[in-house]
Amino acid sequence: MGLVTWGRTGLAGGSARPGFRSIAKAIAALMAGAATIALSAPAAQAEQAAQPAASQQDDQTQKPDEKASGDATLLDKILVISRTGETAIQSLASASHVDREQLDRRMATTPNEMLLGVPGVTVQADARRVSSSINIRGLQDFGRVAVIVDGARQDFQRSDHGTQSTFYVDPELIKSVDVVRGPVANTYGSGAIGGVVFFDTKDAEDFLRPQETWAGSLAGRYESNGKGWTTSVTGAYRINENWDVLGNIVYRDYGDYKNGGGDTVAGTGFDVQSGLLKTAIRPTENSELKLGWVGSSDGWTETSGSVPANDVDLKSNTFTARYNITDEAKGWLDLHINASYNKTVLDLTTLVKQKRFDPVTGLPVVLPVGSLSAFDVGTTGIDIWNTSRFETASVAHELTYGGDWVGDDVETGGTAGGDSFYTPSGKRNVSGAYVQDKLTWEWLEVIAGLRYDSYSLKDDTHETSGDRISPRITVGVTPFENAGLAGLQFYGTYAEGYRSPSLTETLISGNHPAGVSFPFLPNPNLKPETGKTVEFGVNYKQDDIIEGGDALRLKAAYFNNNVDDYIDGVTLSPFDPTSGCLFGPGIPICFQYQNFAKAKIDGFELESVYDAGWGYAGLSASIINGHTISYEGERADLATIPSSQVTAQLGLRFLEDKLTVGGEVQYNGKPKGNAVAKDFTLVNAFASYQATDNLKLDFRADNLFDVKYANPLNGSTTAVLYEPGVTLKLAATMRFGG
Repeated sequence: MGLVTWGRTGLAGGSARPGFRSIAKAIAALMAGAATIALSAPAAQAEQAAQPAASQQDDQTQKPDEKASGDATLLDKILVISRTGETAIQSLASASHVDREQLDRRMATTPNEMLLGVPGVTVQADARRVSSSINIRGLQDFGRVAVIVDGARQDFQRSDHGTQSTFYVDPELIKSVDVVRGPVANTYGSGAIGGVVFFDTKDAEDFLRPQETWAGSLAGRYESNGKGWTTSVTGAYRINENWDVLGNIVYRDYGDYKNGGGDTVAGTGFDVQSGLLKTAIRPTENSELKLGWVGSSDGWTETSGSVPANDVDLKSNTFTARYNITDEAKGWLDLHINASYNKTVLDLTTLVKQKRFDPVTGLPVVLPVGSLSAFDVGTTGIDIWNTSRFETASVAHELTYGGDWVGDDVETGGTAGGDSFYTPSGKRNVSGAYVQDKLTWEWLEVIAGLRYDSYSLKDDTHETSGDRISPRITVGVTPFENAGLAGLQFYGTYAEGYRSPSLTETLISGNHPAGVSFPFLPNPNLKPETGKTVEFGVNYKQDDIIEGGDALRLKAAYFNNNVDDYIDGVTLSPFDPTSGCLFGPGIPICFQYQNFAKAKIDGFELESVYDAGWGYAGLSASIINGHTISYEGERADLATIPSSQVTAQLGLRFLEDKLTVGGEVQYNGKPKGNAVAKDFTLVNAFASYQATDNLKLDFRADNLFDVKYANPLNGSTTAVLYEPGVTLKLAATMRFGG
């Protein structure tokens, strides 16, 4: 449900800094020229390994028995997010991994492109595209999905028609993405009843080759739709064998894109600078400290009815410290201590006089030019856990126990009648502690866990709190021993999660600012949501199926999630004396966040890949249905249900794996009850060529057949936003080191 606010229909790209833009275009043009020269040069020398250097570095993290054949290893790679060192294919949960090779192939400009084809995951964005909200299994916003960057929770929120909770991260800074779907993710923090998405940024040890002390790279990319330019500069230095540092700067300058109908979509351009600074220190062979900063500086112009309305300035900074220490055998001690601070500041300055309603009286007012609205959200987090591995009799244990705390400090303000008035200030604290034991005996695995959550939130006049214990039980069996079925595993899970109300849901008040005046009513009596999920799944892992060295990996699951006391916005009639909406002159309705008896969501997910070295094929799918049920038993379609999707991928490798070509086809089915959505199919193509040790060329065509389509999650916005039409991307990356 998109919060009713004021006629915002799109955002326009702000003016780029002319000097920086010229430099960026010159660098990108230089890269394209270098690419042309490289393609006409002799073949690369034999010292180039079978895979690009980045992929080789990724493979160094695999276990000895893992395949090293590109995408077949995606489900075999250890999840960064895992508390017990599991790979996705080993996990008795719906988990996915996206590695650097796959991110490079997608040439992602936005988080939506990073997560293409991940089952059960959809990204909603407004015209800006850079700010995104992640939907997992039909749940999103207000912390239902925990979005984490290097261990730091991203909790920025601004009341608006479309996305409510947004985050800012540049795909160029990201090394891998891990996704865990469902409330089994509650060991990663409070509130994640939908799941968790963990973005892990680049490390120096992934960038530096074994014998190098330093290395750098320069990348340039051009995109045809919107005439977009991206420039990325990366540098890494190995101070000694136990200390290294990496920095990355990214600049993007994109104009308004055209949709599949050939129409320019006003307000879709953007101009953003992002950066990363990260160092890793290894005091001993069994310990590591990572310190990091990720930042973004963005500016654009919001429009209303295609007319510039607000000048926007955004700055986001994330600071992280992560420490891990183990004993020699990773037995009793595998301790992790994470601390983080994320601060996002968004300032709006009005460019034209705007007719508004006073937030207190509801009377007409004029918001003068230069009026300011400010959103300042700071999030502090601490996360500590340890895993002890031991045996009792013939049963192996992985006992994980820990606790976490996240504090949100929201300050909004500015001119009365400005946008910030409707995102309330306040403080919210959520904390929890948990214990989980994974028991393994021959063909049987059992995971049993308990998590305790508590929360408190307050502003100057309201205060509320609550707590709960949530259980999890998972049973997995690997019943077959013969060669063809030895890799087949079945599991069943029951898990609960607990999400506290957000500051906005609890405290929003005042009168609707534009169009029609009506009051927002606070609701300090909101109950927390409780997600209760039943899931049945299968994992299948088999090598040497058709020919020696090939690999098949498959995960599939059916889930049923009942979210008790689901929170959503409702309109109340002033003519109903029991609604709490007081009738007054010119008040047609009131708006308030209220609890529903439950939201019921169920669906099916599939993720699979077959890799034979010379090529690979992948298939993923997700089918999701959901509705709310009121306490009176009334049923209504859930507005946050995304399209059902089927994504097929095919890739072929040539020239000793230096050249990869392929494509993707994705079918999207219309969710029930969505007036905006239609069925549509997207076709993409790509090619990647490691021309030399130090030069890599990438090409991609998105929406090859120029389909005109809209994301159904944007159905609650004030106007239908059509996504980009055909987009051609060309990039070159030059690397050097010594």
